[in-house]
Amino acid sequence: MIEDIKAKITAEVEVLSHELNVVLPGRIRRAVELGDLRENAEYKSALERQQFVQARIGHLAGRMSEISRISVDDLPADRVGFGSTVRVRDHADQAEREFTIVAGDFIDLEKGHVSVESPIGRGLCGAREGEEVEVRLPAGARSYTVVSLTTLPEQLTGGEG
Repeated sequence: MIEDIKAKITAEVEVLSHELNVVLPGRIRRAVELGDLRENAEYKSALERQQFVQARIGHLAGRMSEISRISVDDLPADRVGFGSTVRVRDHADQAEREFTIVAGDFIDLEKGHVSVESPIGRGLCGAREGEEVEVRLPAGARSYTVVSLTTLPEQLTGGEG
């Protein structure tokens, strides 16, 4: 999972760097050729995009630094944490749901990814298999039972934990 995140960040940085160093200078150059920059919407738009791309690259560099400091050895092998895939039973409707706890930038709700910083992520972190947890959501509290759990260390060692 960590390598997948690093690959996604690297790919996004490559695309943004190309835009920053090739595409945007061309847009700015064409806008300058149109004349009066005070009322040139294309020029202003290109500059705003340039600032956004620079900020996004800086943010991604920070995320890469954070991810590089994650040690799988420091992740819990018996409790929900970053990278865990957890199946829960909702006490309200007895339905089972599966979540994977991911970094905030890599949420994919269709795949059941929830951010470690989200209410569900925070509520589940630290829970063990068989444990009941209460998660405070904006719509109200929900109770879940952890039915099964596969931690990131288990995933990386093939369950040999």
